[in-house]
Amino acid sequence: MEYKFNGPDGIEKKWQDHWRANKLYEVSNTSSKPKCYVLDMFPYPSGAGLHVGHPLGYIASDIYSRYKKLKGFNVLHPMGFDSFGLPAEQYALETGQHPANTTEQNIATFKAQLDKIGFCYDWSREVRTSDPSYYKWTQWIFLQLFHSYFCNTQKKARPIADLIKKYETSGSARFSAEDW
Repeated sequence: MEYKFNGPDGIEKKWQDHWRANKLYEVSNTSSKPKCYVLDMFPYPSGAGLHVGHPLGYIASDIYSRYKKLKGFNVLHPMGFDSFGLPAEQYALETGQHPANTTEQNIATFKAQLDKIGFCYDWSREVRTSDPSYYKWTQWIFLQLFHSYFCNTQKKARPIADLIKKYETSGSARFSAEDW
């Protein structure tokens, strides 16, 4: 998606620079305004740039974010990149480059294109799924889930070791559907 129009007298660049310099879309953690969180699906930075489907999906959330901001909400509208996994690896194989390099280059391209469109993202909250500080928490939560089960009688998560112990001592004969 190549876009070169900048309008008369560089009007687009002027306002985009103004938004960036004034941190117009950054969100305060200490605001007393009611909070609103708007999250888009993260694009895979596995191509040389955005395609028409990317902004098509982001327009509605951008409009909603701006509307809520005008209505007095403290709107957090971050953007991220699903940069961990097969699409990034496949693109790297196709281009003969290391995935870390292609991912970094593609994210820079995607961000520049999203900024040129003028979306109201809080880039200070950017997420990259390939960032170790991000995926350590996804791994942590999956481990919590893996080591737990939902006890229907107590209506809460319990350690899976409790369920295993119950099976080991009582067998399956004493289980009812309520245990699950």
